[in-house]
Amino acid sequence: MKIVAAALIGLNWAMAHAQVTRCPNTCEQVLGALATEGDATEANLAVRHQVTVTGRHYDNSVGSSDAASQGVIRSALLANRAALRPGEVLEFIPGVIVTQHSGDGKANQYFLRGFNLDHGTDFASSVDGMPVNMPSHGHGQGYSDLNFLIPELVDRIEYRKGPYFANYGDFSAAGAADIHYKSLLDESFAQVTLGQHGYQRGVLAKSLPLRDDVTLLGALEWMGNDGPWTVPEKLQRKNAVFRITQGTRHSGGSISLMAYDAVWNATDQVPQRLINSGTLNGRPFGRFDSVDPTDGGSTSRYSLSGEWHDRDSNGETKVTAYAMKYALQLFSNFTYAMDRPVTGDQFSQQDDRNIFGGKVSKSWNHMLGSLDARSEVGVQLRNDRIHVGLYETQARQVLGATRVDDVRETMLGVYGQSTIGLTPWLRTIVGLRADTAYFSVTSLTNSANSGKTNASLLSPKLTFVAGPWNKTEFFFNTGNGFHSNDARGTTARADPKTDDPVDPVPGLVALRGWELGMRSEIFSHLQSSLSYWKLKSDSELLYVGDAGTTQASHASQRQGIEFNNRWTPSDHFLLDADLALTHARFVNGDRIPNAVDSVASITATIKDIGPWSGSLQWRYLGSGALTEDNSVRSDPASTFNLRISRSMRDLTNRPSNVTIDVFNLLNTKVNDIQYYYATLLPGETAPVNDKIVHPAEPRSIRVTYRTSF
Repeated sequence: MKIVAAALIGLNWAMAHAQVTRCPNTCEQVLGALATEGDATEANLAVRHQVTVTGRHYDNSVGSSDAASQGVIRSALLANRAALRPGEVLEFIPGVIVTQHSGDGKANQYFLRGFNLDHGTDFASSVDGMPVNMPSHGHGQGYSDLNFLIPELVDRIEYRKGPYFANYGDFSAAGAADIHYKSLLDESFAQVTLGQHGYQRGVLAKSLPLRDDVTLLGALEWMGNDGPWTVPEKLQRKNAVFRITQGTRHSGGSISLMAYDAVWNATDQVPQRLINSGTLNGRPFGRFDSVDPTDGGSTSRYSLSGEWHDRDSNGETKVTAYAMKYALQLFSNFTYAMDRPVTGDQFSQQDDRNIFGGKVSKSWNHMLGSLDARSEVGVQLRNDRIHVGLYETQARQVLGATRVDDVRETMLGVYGQSTIGLTPWLRTIVGLRADTAYFSVTSLTNSANSGKTNASLLSPKLTFVAGPWNKTEFFFNTGNGFHSNDARGTTARADPKTDDPVDPVPGLVALRGWELGMRSEIFSHLQSSLSYWKLKSDSELLYVGDAGTTQASHASQRQGIEFNNRWTPSDHFLLDADLALTHARFVNGDRIPNAVDSVASITATIKDIGPWSGSLQWRYLGSGALTEDNSVRSDPASTFNLRISRSMRDLTNRPSNVTIDVFNLLNTKVNDIQYYYATLLPGETAPVNDKIVHPAEPRSIRVTYRTSF
C-alpha cells in the first residue's frame, strides 16, 4: 500500500472526509504504520485530495476500503476483550462466530455468512503471509488450525468477505483474514494466567534493536488445560516465535521462525438422548462426559518464512516465501458402535506434510488515458507434499487401514487488477484471477484410486465505489471465487471400505457472488456499515475425511444482510454492535444443514478510567436447520463474556496489570456445535437418529498478571 506516497503527493480523495480524532503517534508514524496494511486502502490512490488519518481500534472509516464488508482490526481492541481460545480472535470480524466440537488442540469450527465452515473451507486465513488452511487434509478440506496463534503478538487483522478480491484464491469465497504479527513490541513482558479446570498459561516476549535498522522479536508460550470434562483434556501446548526485521516500512524485510506442538484428550460430541437419560450402561452420564474416553490427538507446525518489500511514491514490489512442516494425529469416534460393535467405531486421521510456497506482487501508479489509476499484478505458488491416512482404531491402537495415500498438490495463481478514478466521486476496480491446480495421488491401499489430474478456473472481479457524500459512500462488488476439493476425491474410482465404484469429483468448485453496501459516518462518533449479499456455489459436495469418500450434494445459494456499528462517544468508551441474517438453501429448495440463520454480537468496552479498563460482550449463535426438510433445528446459543483489567506498578516500579476474564458469565447451558445423524450407543440394538451436541464450557474464571521489563 502507498498511503505514505499518497499523503506526500496529495492523492486519496475518498479519505478526505474521514473524521479527525486524537492520534497517539506523530502523523509520520501513523502513516508509516498504515503503509503496512496491504490492499485494504490501495484502491484509494487513484484520486487527488488531502489524506486525514485517524488512530483507532478499527481502520474502517469512510474512504478506507473497497467494500462495506472489508476492514482492519487493531491490536488495541484485541487487548480489551476476552477470548476463550486463540482462534476466537476471528470473532472480532463482524459476523464471525468461533466454537469447538472436540478437544482444544483441534481446529475450531467457524460460522460466517450461512456457512458452517467446518474447520476452514471457504474462509482463508493467514498468519504473517503464511496460509493456515490445509488442502487435502486428513480431517477436512481447508482445515484451519489457529491454535498456534499468540494473540498478544497480533498487530492487526485485515479481513474481507466475498469473492471480490483478485489477490485471494483458494478457500476465500466466504471471506478471508490476514493476521499480522508485530515487529516491535511496545514493551517486553512476562505474563502468567491461572484459571479454573486446571488452566495455566505463561507467555514471555521481548523485542530489542540489534542495530539501527534491525530488530529481533522473540516470544515463548506454554499452556496447559484440563477443561470441565470428566475425562481431563490434559492439553499441553508449546509455542515459540522469533522474528528479525530489517529496514523500514518503505524498504526492508523480515525472517520469521515459528514452532508449535500440542497434545490433548478430546470430549467429542455426544447424543442428546444420552444426556437426557443421564446414564450409559448403568453408570451416570453428564453433559461433560465422554462416550469414548480414548479420543484425542497431537499436532505440530514448524515454519520458516521471509518477506521483502520496496515502496516509493510510484509503486511497491513485495516478495514472500515460506516453508512449513506440519503433522496431525487425530483419534475420533462420532458413531460409537454403529459400524464395529465389538471394537467400537474409533478411527484415526493422520496427516504429515511439507509445504512450500510464496508470492510475488508488483503495484504501480499510472495514467489510463486522462484517468488516474493504480494496477497490481501477482503470482502465487503453493506445493503440498502429503502423506495422509485413515485408520480403524480402538483405544488409539491401529486395527487396520481404510486408506493411505501419498498426495502431491500444487496450486498456481496469477492475478491482475486496476483501480481507476472515473470521476471525483466514482472509482472502479477491475480484476481477473487465473488458477490451476495439479493433483497427483498414489493410493497405498487401492491402486484404483491412484492417478493424476488438473483443473483450472478464471475468476473475474468488478467493484464500483461511489462517494463520499455527507460522509457516506456506496459499494457494488461482484466476482467469482472457488475452493479446491480434496485431491483424493479427484482421482477416486472405488469406495475405500466397500470397493464399490465411485465417480471422481471436480478439482475446483466455482462460487459466484455480489454485494451492495453502504458505509456512513453521518452521525457524530458513529461508524455504520450495511450490506446485502448473495453467493452461489456450483456444489456443496466435499470429500469427507471421516469416511474417506465424497459426500454427494447439490448446488446452493446463500443471501443475507449484515449491519455493523462502532460508536465512540469518548476516548474512554467503545460500543460494537453487529448483526448478520442469512437465508441458505440448496437450489432444489431444501435447507442446508448446519447453516445458521443469524449471528450477533454486542460489546461495550471502557478503557483508561483511571487505572481501570474492561469489556462486556454478548455473543449469539442463532438456530439453523439440521436436516434438509427443516424438521430438526439447532438450539440458539447466547452467552456473555466479561473482562476487567487494572494497571499498576510492581515492586520494582515497572508497569504491570491484572486482568480477570469470566467466560459464560451467566453459566448458561448451551452447545458449541449441533448435528443430526444416526449413532449406536453401547447397549442399543439399532442405530438412532438423534441430535448430537458438544456442550459449551460452563462459567470459568481466569486471572492474568502481566509485568513489563
